[in-house]
Amino acid sequence: MFPIAFHPIYKHPLPEGHRFPMLKYELLPEQLLHEGTALKSDFFEPEICDINHVLAIHTKEYVDDLLNLTLDARAARKIGFPLSKELVERKLRIAQGTIIGAQKCFKTKVSFNIAGGTHHAYSSHGEAFCMLNDQAIASQFLLVNNLVKKILIIDLDVHQGNGTAEIFHNNSNVFTFSTHGKTNYPFKKETSDLDIPFEDNTSDDVFLKTISEVITKLIETQKPDFIFYLAGVDILASDKLGKLGCTLEGCKKRDEIVFELCAKYQIPVQVSMGGGYSPEIKTIIEAHANTYRVAKNIF
Repeated sequence: MFPIAFHPIYKHPLPEGHRFPMLKYELLPEQLLHEGTALKSDFFEPEICDINHVLAIHTKEYVDDLLNLTLDARAARKIGFPLSKELVERKLRIAQGTIIGAQKCFKTKVSFNIAGGTHHAYSSHGEAFCMLNDQAIASQFLLVNNLVKKILIIDLDVHQGNGTAEIFHNNSNVFTFSTHGKTNYPFKKETSDLDIPFEDNTSDDVFLKTISEVITKLIETQKPDFIFYLAGVDILASDKLGKLGCTLEGCKKRDEIVFELCAKYQIPVQVSMGGGYSPEIKTIIEAHANTYRVAKNIF
């Protein structure tokens, strides 16, 4: 069907306060296998990313501090996770999963990373649970290896892709597009190539009409030969960290719009899952699973 990067997370247990938001990364593959949306053969566990690929995006000082666990306390607090060798290794595997997935979807047209979408990671620091920017690293990998000439990053998470915007500022080979809650974190926004901030409680109708028109226009004007899609499900009205008013069905329709346009214009698309923080884990899993179900129907 389509390749899915997967990273077992409970080899090294996290502190109690961090377990619930990470639980979806274990439950989502189980759900996809249970319902037949994916097969065991679709999943792959990536190796650790080559540090040179990481250094093409992140500064050497920052990467060295991560690898040596010498990040100062303030910078570590900004990331939000307790820094450990195992956590850094996991982030390197996530980045590699997005790189490998991107390469694979030249054949399969679509690929997924169960984790990833770490769009708050800047070139020189991390924040908001984002340590290394997986889609930025994979974008640069494709460009450096002359696999693509123009990339469109479609970030439809409820939070602005501030790290991605900073990384690719003034890079004409990567067009960054972010929709997000106007009053959501980050409170000081960066400048993407195109930002669309939505008001609190924005409905399905407004959200879907906007992205359909905008993404169609971006594909036609920018003419990307590759798309990275950040499919966060924190746009749901139930989300604890989001302020939009989208429904499960609206979130699913969002994915349909993106995938149908990718299929229509024959553009490969790599998908990282991004955020999802509804109070009930079943809501998060259903929303994320819909993204895979839609892809299966379209591709």
